Amino acid sequence: MTAPNELRLLPWSGPEGKPCYLSTDGNGGYMSRLADNIEAVQLGTAAELLEEASDTLVDQEAGPEDLRWLAKELTGALRDVLRVATSRGQLLEVSEPHRS
Repeated sequence: MTAPNELRLLPWSGPEGKPCYLSTDGNGGYMSRLADNIEAVQLGTAAELLEEASDTLVDQEAGPEDLRWLAKELTGALRDVLRVATSRGQLLEVSEPHRS
């Protein structure tokens, strides 16, 4: 996924919440595959939460605790999806030729 000598933003944080990066010459390595798999899980979780949010918001019996839990989970999923989008956006910038 990454071009040679480029850093890939990984889908997890390091100590103190700092971003983690991977330097790789290709996408076939163990860490690249691990990152790809984790990104897929994160995106799948976000899709499931979106469905659950739709159901919860129309549920007249959903209480404040349900909505608070949903907001917390959606916040985490949005953080993960944003990290994936940022990482993939950086990869696109690296791999696409600049247009004038």
